[in-house]
Amino acid sequence: MCAQNDNYTKIDHYVERLLQGSTPDMPHWNIESIRGGKAPHWNYIDGCMITALLCAGEITGEERYVDFAEKFIDYYVAEDGTIRGYVQEKYNLDDINEGRVLFDLYKKTGKEKYKKAIFLLRGQLDKQPRTNTGNFWHKQIYPNQIWLDGLYMAQVFYVRFQKEFGGGDYSDTLAQFKNVRKYMFNEEKKLYYHGMDCSKSIFWADKETGCSKNFWLRAIGWFCVALVDIIELMDDENTRKELCEIFSEAMEGILQYADAETGMFYQVVDRKGQEGNYLETSGSSMIAYAMIKGARLGVIGQQYAVAGKKAFDGICEKYLKISADGELNLGGICLVAGLGPQDNRRRDGSFEYYISEPVVENDAKGVAPFVLCYMEVKRNAQ
Repeated sequence: MCAQNDNYTKIDHYVERLLQGSTPDMPHWNIESIRGGKAPHWNYIDGCMITALLCAGEITGEERYVDFAEKFIDYYVAEDGTIRGYVQEKYNLDDINEGRVLFDLYKKTGKEKYKKAIFLLRGQLDKQPRTNTGNFWHKQIYPNQIWLDGLYMAQVFYVRFQKEFGGGDYSDTLAQFKNVRKYMFNEEKKLYYHGMDCSKSIFWADKETGCSKNFWLRAIGWFCVALVDIIELMDDENTRKELCEIFSEAMEGILQYADAETGMFYQVVDRKGQEGNYLETSGSSMIAYAMIKGARLGVIGQQYAVAGKKAFDGICEKYLKISADGELNLGGICLVAGLGPQDNRRRDGSFEYYISEPVVENDAKGVAPFVLCYMEVKRNAQ
């Protein structure tokens, strides 16, 4: 579909179509909210998409992306800094993610409500329950649990806050990443497990390690994107060096599982060829973005930029398709996957579970990293 540079304009039209049909209370890209009939609320899915649009505005210079983002966020953030649908007491790290867009919008507009909302979200991290390792619980409903997802959801915001308002102390963030490397990295496979229960009591956890059973692509993708985005922000050289080492190792580990033909990665990363496994868009986009950006930042070699570009083109070729009504759609996106909680035994971290979740089109968990990766491709071409 878009294996050649001069054909990438199709992606611009695709993104524009998603924007034209979306309102803050009903964005086309939030399939979970649409299917669940949820009331408008602050959430990480919208946060991912608005992050991608702000990046698109920066790279292309087109103000319409930034204007859309500002109007979208204004619907959720009141003048006093309170946030529509946000409940701090849930201690849900996912809810921190959308806060990262507030920094750029505050810088652009000077609206004090954005700064107030930033401090509101930062206040959650002060109270966030922690595991016995010192890491944030993923959510109140997931006690004692670290999920790779949570490193992306909270730590990029956390670092940005510490850089701009917190005196540049990144020791907490570094410690949390180092704990994940210590406890959740499989030395043989060179991959990270999706989650860890530090109490080792939840049904999906290994009774010796506390880790989940498998290597879910998007979880590893979240982790790698968190690292590369933080490395870009990081102004403390010692902290940056340690994070670069973790990132480089993760990139080297995941690259060995790339599909030879498409450059993409499988839903369950190390189970190529197992019946039901499939090349998945969101995680492949995240890894491709991390590879291209990491190479641009000089953290990893240029061979990773080549691998990331191959994966991006592979996604375009395999999953960016014209439907019967003549519209482009991005498919191959796992809608959602998680671990537990206690009363949801289906989400047990097994191979069978990960391949059983719905595969959809146009969800922001796939679209947003795809757009971010596209922007890195554009940046390299400039």
